[in-house]
Amino acid sequence: MELIRGIHNIREKHQAGVLTIGNFDGVHLGHRAILNRVKALAAHYHVPAGIMIFEPQPREYFAPNTSPGRISRLRDKVALLKGQGIDYVLCLPFNPKLQQLDAHAFCQSILSDGLSVRHLVVGDDFRFGCDRQGDFEYLRQFGETHGFDVENTPSVLNRLGERVSSTLVRQALEHGDIDAAQENMGHPVMLSGRVIHGQKLGRTIGFPTANVHLKGTMSALSGVYAVTLETEGVCHDGVANIGMRPTVNGKTPILEVHLFNFNGDLYDQYVQVTFCRFIRAERKMAGLSELEQQIQCDKEEAQRFFANQ
Repeated sequence: MELIRGIHNIREKHQAGVLTIGNFDGVHLGHRAILNRVKALAAHYHVPAGIMIFEPQPREYFAPNTSPGRISRLRDKVALLKGQGIDYVLCLPFNPKLQQLDAHAFCQSILSDGLSVRHLVVGDDFRFGCDRQGDFEYLRQFGETHGFDVENTPSVLNRLGERVSSTLVRQALEHGDIDAAQENMGHPVMLSGRVIHGQKLGRTIGFPTANVHLKGTMSALSGVYAVTLETEGVCHDGVANIGMRPTVNGKTPILEVHLFNFNGDLYDQYVQVTFCRFIRAERKMAGLSELEQQIQCDKEEAQRFFANQ
């Protein structure tokens, strides 16, 4: 699968294909239904299958302080999409220029002139263009006059009859229900990133951590979890905190992972952290002494979880 950054990097080999558009946050079962349809159509027409996403996501651009936390960072999203057998992901920067495109300009400059789309597949709630003025009906009419077909996909329902969506997954994560989130996504809840140097306060209280920088991105995950960390093909059990670290007056979100029985050096390595069980919400402690006691309790609970697997 090819990651294409910006419409200016589109080449002839990417054009005249089947396309879908969206955030695809979490790449859940509803997304997979759309992707399966895109792949089937692309195979039928013998053309490329593509996905268009935006970075940052539109709601993050318009309301960075109140937009919902991400289920998947860009790196993880691309990795999950790669596993779906798509030919390319087109990542467009969501900036003032893109924001100002009305529905017609978006369709003309990007879908028609840029990609020469043959067939477009969108979700049943898709909106686009300045002030979200474009919808499925607008796309259908534009496609009729510009030589491409447009279809929407029905909602996917889970075993409880709920519509599978990124919102539903976030709600499960907010309630600490990792199992429900995983069931609706169809894959484990995970984040990946590079291990960076931190304040090394964990070492002073006996709990050294691998700090995974989230680059300012707010995550839909928050709190303390039993986790596994994979590096160089090996998985290690551990306990992690993801959030703002209120006890030490943290300013940016970070993922801190304490591994059991591990003494190696992970600095500058890309690691994948899988969230297995929610333990508790993040909260501010009275000081490092209370923090040390609480981390020990969290560690023991995580170890009990893994011992019972």
